Amino acid sequence: MARSLKKGPFVDESLLKKIDVADRRNPKAIKTWSRRSTITPEMVGLIFQVHNGRDFITVNVIEDMVGHKLGEFSPTRKFRRHGGKSTAEAASTTPAAPAGAGKGK
Repeated sequence: MARSLKKGPFVDESLLKKIDVADRRNPKAIKTWSRRSTITPEMVGLIFQVHNGRDFITVNVIEDMVGHKLGEFSPTRKFRRHGGKSTAEAASTTPAAPAGAGKGK
């Protein structure tokens, strides 16, 4: 048995206290900075607001998320799309260079 299995999943103590108090029928978002906490079966059905360094991202915990970390569902970097409409148009209007162009010989 691996050491990590003996130790069990990590969940922040303050987060555990908030989970015990939380109402499952009318869940209010639990605000947390603990991105490193593992999602346990007790958290299913709750709503968390996970800090990403700038904002709090709302995460609705479902059964498939058990075993993952809260931080996995709160991205810290903004993805800027590759290319786009303007770059696609620019590429299509630029004429292609001949195959032998650019070589000095």
